Amino acid sequence: MSLFDKILAARGLTAESKAAFLAPDYSLVYDPFLLPDMDKAVNRLVTARQLQEKITIYGDYDIDGLTASTLLLDAFGSFGFSEVSVVVPSRFIEGFGLTLDAVKKIAADGTKLIVTVDCGSLSEKEIIYANKLGIDVIVTDHHNAAVNQPPAVAVVNPKRLDNKYPFINLAGVGVAFKLVQALQTKLDGLPEGHEKWLLDLVALGTVCDVVDLIDENRTTVFWGLKVLAKAKRPGLKALMAVAGVDPRIVNTRSLGFMLGPRMNAAGRLETAQHALDLLLTGDPMSALEKAQYLDDLNKSRQFDQKKILKEAIAEADKYTDDPVLVVSGADWNHGVVGIVASKLLERYKKPAFVLQEMGDESKGSARSYGDFSAADAISASEDIIIKGGGHKLAAGITLPTKNISVFRERVNEFYKSQNLTNQRSLLLPQADALAELREVTEELVDLINQLEPFGCGNSQPILRSDNLTVANVREMGTDARHVKLELCDDSGCKMQFIAFNAPDYFFVKTGINLSVWYQPDINEWQGRHSVEGRLLHLEITD
Repeated sequence: MSLFDKILAARGLTAESKAAFLAPDYSLVYDPFLLPDMDKAVNRLVTARQLQEKITIYGDYDIDGLTASTLLLDAFGSFGFSEVSVVVPSRFIEGFGLTLDAVKKIAADGTKLIVTVDCGSLSEKEIIYANKLGIDVIVTDHHNAAVNQPPAVAVVNPKRLDNKYPFINLAGVGVAFKLVQALQTKLDGLPEGHEKWLLDLVALGTVCDVVDLIDENRTTVFWGLKVLAKAKRPGLKALMAVAGVDPRIVNTRSLGFMLGPRMNAAGRLETAQHALDLLLTGDPMSALEKAQYLDDLNKSRQFDQKKILKEAIAEADKYTDDPVLVVSGADWNHGVVGIVASKLLERYKKPAFVLQEMGDESKGSARSYGDFSAADAISASEDIIIKGGGHKLAAGITLPTKNISVFRERVNEFYKSQNLTNQRSLLLPQADALAELREVTEELVDLINQLEPFGCGNSQPILRSDNLTVANVREMGTDARHVKLELCDDSGCKMQFIAFNAPDYFFVKTGINLSVWYQPDINEWQGRHSVEGRLLHLEITD
């Protein structure tokens, strides 16, 4: 059995299932009317189209919400809706989801129908208020749903308890896309097959929202990457140019690490409207200006993040005995604290809540891993917070500043009550296969790339190689935080392994023996190609 076949076997792919996995069939996506309330949502929108009522799409300030908003605006235009606008809330003013003030403003402009994307499932009082003002609401969302649905015309959410849709892990933009597919059966303007041109937005939102890239998500992202490769939207074309992404070889890593951070920087530092404007513009020159501005914002975000992380580490060191870290600071931009929480998780191997103290109120984000649900921990503290929610691994929270200490105690008590074991081991990379260095070739890397798109549920394959000797160690970067190891096996076969912002234990001495966990890739330098391993973990075996 070849090394690639071993990788496939580790992922449960057989000779029969291999072809379908490598080339997902778009025609096999699920019937959108299996989603709860989809028929009600479509009927209301058909009426709105007949009457040409004013519609407001209410999104979220992250990429999932922005791409979903753009997708619906684009599709509604094709269907012939004449009065449609988009409202994107501010992270710093409205926060996540519908607000009473936002509903009041929307009502004042004559809106008769609000369609939410990536939010709204728990907005009962806001929807009641909208109804009182004569506005109907259609919710499209993928966050945790209430047991009893708010009084909207429709709540289209695969997380509902009465859901019959075969796949519940759609992103918000994925749910919006299903709404478009359903509308195609009732309205003219977007012929069957033409909706595929919206898949670039579905791919971007799905990948950046870090949902599982399996089942229907894999299919839409697979084909969405092909749409992105054609780079028809001036905004995305400009953003790829500024970020140094070649459209011909765009992949999930390009979206998650190059395009995503630049778009998210707008909402983290100023307003997500900048990113929405980029997606909507049809002018190439304007698109380039907007993309450059997002790039500048991202550089500012990186500076702020570095400063906050340094201070957060100093705070976290005070609570080393806590299984869950809860840290806060007055000058920490809560648009950046989610990233800082991720960095603390990486450093301390613990779930982390990072909060900005804003006078009497504090707001922040959580990141978790393994079996500990950040959203459930927040729910267990609902009597001492103002609001909060999200997913198992990422959540947001607002609470009185005076309650931070008691919240810290409550969260850690909740963690201990879960009786979780061996959680840290879940952070260690799990190898798909044991590999000899001679087997790790450019041909293998090409075969592995056929498994794209990579992401949650379909991570890039990891190899493990044993009995390797350190032949050379090279420290790199201005602060010497990057490292490149040259390792060789008993036969004399050598390979380079690299790690950026490497942990201290990666800086080993020459002559020692190692086992390494890594992801193989192609390094291109001055026209020469070589296989290189992206180092994930190592163990000294001397």
